[in-house]
Amino acid sequence: MFQTTECDLSNVASKLKQTLNELYTGAQPRSVRFRYLLILFDAVTILFFIITAPFVETVQIHALNTVIGVLILADFSARLWIAPDRREMLTRIYTIADMIVIIVLVLDPFLSHSLAFLRILRGLRLIHSYQLLGDLRRDSRFFRTHEDAVIAGINLVVFVFLTASVVYTMFFVGDAGAGSYIDALYFTVATLTTTGFGDITLTTPGGKLFSVFVMVIGVALFVQLARAVFQPTKVHYTCPGCGLTRHDTDAVHCKHCGDRLQIRTTGIE
Repeated sequence: MFQTTECDLSNVASKLKQTLNELYTGAQPRSVRFRYLLILFDAVTILFFIITAPFVETVQIHALNTVIGVLILADFSARLWIAPDRREMLTRIYTIADMIVIIVLVLDPFLSHSLAFLRILRGLRLIHSYQLLGDLRRDSRFFRTHEDAVIAGINLVVFVFLTASVVYTMFFVGDAGAGSYIDALYFTVATLTTTGFGDITLTTPGGKLFSVFVMVIGVALFVQLARAVFQPTKVHYTCPGCGLTRHDTDAVHCKHCGDRLQIRTTGIE
């Protein structure tokens, strides 16, 4: 009887893993809908973190943070279970960010408010899923045409709000509220654009060093976004001959090796 039960559990686990693998990596319509639902969940939770950042956290907010943390943990566990190379997955920056967010959210009621900004790291997962990228390239002409600009823009937005949350929690001690968060966001944008109005500044040595960091990283992200917007449009397709991954939208042959390409396209309007 024990062996039969163990066999049944093994079969159930195998079927569950197969189902999860289909949902996370499959091409069926329900798999695509599931992945879009996940990215919608990511976007909603990020928006929730941004909206609640300026406010004194209540029992209800702590409870919601814990629930979100459990849901993200379930998603993370499923991805790890079906991953073909778990060690490689655990070294990705987006996976590390997820682990930090899960710890912060699940332990939220017991952590200092100064660690709340770590929740916005969830934004690093937005878009940066290989399967989601494949879905968007297939389903959205706009994304195929502006993929680099969309990703660069998301990276910039995540950095802005992460930095604003760091400034708010680390340097606006005792000034909690929506007004202070807006000041932190204003300082962040003015600093990373190197506008430097000077009406809000960080005067401590640590604050000055942090401002330098924001300027350096912010300028790099702005340059990346500008280059993605103004450079000639390219599509991502791996050449079977030389491995070149970026080609013109109407390319028939690889410019590097001359091999024939078969880029899926609806045509150039």
